[in-house]
Amino acid sequence: MTAALTFAVPKGRILDEALPVMARAGVVPEAAFHDKKNRALSFACEESDSFGGDMRIIRVRAFDVATFVAHGAAQAGIVGSDVIDEFAYSDLYAPVDLDIGHCRLSVAEPRDGEGLASASHARVATKYPNLTRRHFEKLGIQAECVKLNGAMELAPSLGLAGRIVDLVSTGRTLTDNGLIESSVIMPVSARLIVNRAALKTDPRVGALIDAFRALAATPVSAPRAA
Repeated sequence: MTAALTFAVPKGRILDEALPVMARAGVVPEAAFHDKKNRALSFACEESDSFGGDMRIIRVRAFDVATFVAHGAAQAGIVGSDVIDEFAYSDLYAPVDLDIGHCRLSVAEPRDGEGLASASHARVATKYPNLTRRHFEKLGIQAECVKLNGAMELAPSLGLAGRIVDLVSTGRTLTDNGLIESSVIMPVSARLIVNRAALKTDPRVGALIDAFRALAATPVSAPRAA
């Protein structure tokens, strides 16, 4: 008996945008998935005939989506390009940009900060230590990364770090916490990711890629004016 195809999705901001795209591709979670009181992490799919008829969706943290897929515990999933580039797993393949979840990974610092004009060292609060170090290395600056998983904006005001690296959408959270966006490391969007080994051995993974790739090539029509 063929094992269920497992599709990993991230909790948080990308999920609301991802669900309509998934539905158009034929990946539709059961009703229990949408129950806010349900603490389950694994759910059946209502419509999965195109992918062998046995498919489940797991809902985990964004960084964990990449880990589950890279190690083959899930065969496919959706995650931001920030996560893909942070981990750079060799067993991860990101064949489709889904054109959702748009934001940017940026450096931010206090409005009255001294800048980095003559700095050789910077202490940075972030959950992206690899991307942060690579960015500052290009500037000839050694970055000491303080790993935080949230509340990054508090770090400069409390003396934990001089600046932060985090995702920015509107920039309002930065403004409300006395910070300014000083540089952009990379634009971010959500991608379909698959396990490379699964792609070679399981035709259902290729079918998933084809379904999502077709959506990416066919923009949703704008509603007609009344």
